[in-house]
Amino acid sequence: MTEDFLQSGYGVRFEWGPAGARHLARDVSCLVVVDVLSFTTSVSVAVEGGARVFPYPWRDDTAIDFAARQDARLAVGRRAVGPDSPWSLSPAALRRAPFAARLVLPSPNGSAISAAADDTTRVVAACLRNASAVGAWLTEQRYGTAERPVGVIAAGERRPDGGLRPALEDLLGAGAVIAALGDRRGSARTSLSPEAAAAAAAFAASPDVAAAVLASASGRELVDGGFPEDVAIATEGDASAVVPVLVDGAFVAAGG
Repeated sequence: MTEDFLQSGYGVRFEWGPAGARHLARDVSCLVVVDVLSFTTSVSVAVEGGARVFPYPWRDDTAIDFAARQDARLAVGRRAVGPDSPWSLSPAALRRAPFAARLVLPSPNGSAISAAADDTTRVVAACLRNASAVGAWLTEQRYGTAERPVGVIAAGERRPDGGLRPALEDLLGAGAVIAALGDRRGSARTSLSPEAAAAAAAFAASPDVAAAVLASASGRELVDGGFPEDVAIATEGDASAVVPVLVDGAFVAAGG
């Protein structure tokens, strides 16, 4: 990528995936990670319950070692949930599981995006459940201006060959955050990059976001796989006022 792709001069910018996050991270003050099905929705549910959530980009044996070093419980794959490992990337499973004060959530998309920022860049986890709350917090922190730009990153999904698959649910989640930020700033409407404005317009043009996500490729995959509750939780629009912020390697509630 060249400098042209930084969307320079705009207070609110939009990109896709870990590569887009790494590129924008060097030119923004805050990264907003949006991975609706299901990383950031799971983060919102866990942090809402009082947990510290450690993102980790690999779901392999190194995640076990990482969780041990953090003195944290390790979330497993949806189908690996059992009595000994009740925590997973499924927000429905997290709601049912016993409380874990410290939890590691492995995710090749959401966690990799979270790791793209350096120590000077804030990282926030957003989803459809807390989009308005995130927009309000960004405004209060004076993000979204040319001096303190914010990059909103739609995680997308991975294709079988490892390539990025742009995902409707993440476009809508990112658009919800951008729309909320623009509504609160007023003048920020003119500070949206064309890419960010298009994402906000996609959200605004969706008459029924929950139905769209349910009928999307990602939504159908989860429903067909036996996890319709995860889609239902992920589409609880503005059900949460909690804003998870990455602090010392873990997502915690802003101001908490």
